[in-house]
Amino acid sequence: MSVAENLAMRTYDEAPIVGKRGAGRWWLNPETLADWARGVIVRNAIRASGPDAPVKTLSGGNVQRLLLARELGERDIGLLIAANPCFGLDFAAAARIREKIIAVRNSGAAVLLISEDLDEILELADTIAVMSAGRIALRTTRADASRAVIGLAMAGGTQVNNNKEMFSV
Repeated sequence: MSVAENLAMRTYDEAPIVGKRGAGRWWLNPETLADWARGVIVRNAIRASGPDAPVKTLSGGNVQRLLLARELGERDIGLLIAANPCFGLDFAAAARIREKIIAVRNSGAAVLLISEDLDEILELADTIAVMSAGRIALRTTRADASRAVIGLAMAGGTQVNNNKEMFSV
């Protein structure tokens, strides 16, 4: 798919991408789609040769920007689920995506971040839950988080939380 087609997957049936052509018939306007996509590309700093460029020609960071632009769109959202959103990205691309996630959170949306990157978790999460052996092994706030305790929980060790054993080996 092209960048424009991929960006429009959530909004292909909404203005300004489609127009109405009498008797309830809708049509996709390729020029309008390309113009709209150019704006999204610029606003989201997606490096692509243009809206007709195949997505497979983009770098990993630009694909991530495209996905975030498509999924978040220019509308309010209530929930964002992000799994390893910055995996494999360079520092600048990761920073931009983290800024977007923080902006979504600050707008009042719920964000579920699933990540193995402890730095990412400590930067983005308000509440941290560690799963080990298929259950929640530790729940803490970012303010109370300890790298050592989180690492222990990830490894399946034993931790006491509020005088109650949360998990054991």
